[in-house]
Amino acid sequence: MGITSVLADDRARDIPVIDISPLVVGDVSGSRAVAAALRRACTGTGFFYVANHGVARDAVAGAFADAKRFFDQPLAAKERITIRNNTNFRGYTGLRGQVLDRATGGDIKESMYLGLDLPPDDPLVVAGTPHHGPNQWPEGLPGWHEAVLGYYADMEALARTLINGLALSLDLPWGFFDASLDRAMMSLRLLHYPPHPEADAGREVGCGAHTDWGALTILAQDEIGGLEIRRPSGDWMVATPIPDTFVVNIGDLMARWTNDLYASTPHRVLNRSAYSRYSAAFFANTNYHALIECLPTCCGPHRPPRYPPILAGEHLNEMKRKSYGVAA
Repeated sequence: MGITSVLADDRARDIPVIDISPLVVGDVSGSRAVAAALRRACTGTGFFYVANHGVARDAVAGAFADAKRFFDQPLAAKERITIRNNTNFRGYTGLRGQVLDRATGGDIKESMYLGLDLPPDDPLVVAGTPHHGPNQWPEGLPGWHEAVLGYYADMEALARTLINGLALSLDLPWGFFDASLDRAMMSLRLLHYPPHPEADAGREVGCGAHTDWGALTILAQDEIGGLEIRRPSGDWMVATPIPDTFVVNIGDLMARWTNDLYASTPHRVLNRSAYSRYSAAFFANTNYHALIECLPTCCGPHRPPRYPPILAGEHLNEMKRKSYGVAA
């Protein structure tokens, strides 16, 4: 199904497809319509697809190829850059290395985490700021480092565009969030899910039911699919892969910022196919010291703030401690 037909038949969808080209090209009047569509999606499931987003198809295909190239290495090579080598959560995590749903025995996935690549003498690193520092890079993969950083840059630009679109959707000016995004803790996670077609969703999942921790997540998923989103009824709906789109969802920090006006919705991954599934998740977060408190357009006499202010970095520290069982 092409993008045009999807957009034309989108009104009844639980997960709408939103053409964000006006945001990308700076069309002011068109951006207002996009902002309205974003608000409808974010006050609904908290999930939406974005089309005409400005990221080249070859860049996404390259990210999947880079993921496969990395995960096809021998386990010993991947384990040399395990995430447990450092305290800034960069590197490789193997099967069942993360537990997002305590009802299961750990996630049946492997991943590679990368973030803003800072040298050891950067002031934030010298100060010991969690989640800041150099990436760990695999050996023996020529060109991999440069290609992945190129994709990271593409996704960071898209994330900033979407966050500005969310500002408009909240009756705030374009650029409202910019002060929170300098040297932001954004990260890219390449993922591989082995097939497990006979899995019992109550005991064995690729990625356990969870909400994302940050402001916004942008997901590139291959044609295998497997992403499922929980409805308020408790049922699960499938986020079917649509070519040339990303799946975007609101995270806990944005939900907190908006006083729960925007939904951070539980989701999971089950690779019920007989094939490996690859995806690339880009987590759009703020800088570590951004103060997350109720936005002025999301509270009032009849809707008081639900949460005390918190530093974004402190929130991420706690979530990673719970998920990985290690100190941040």
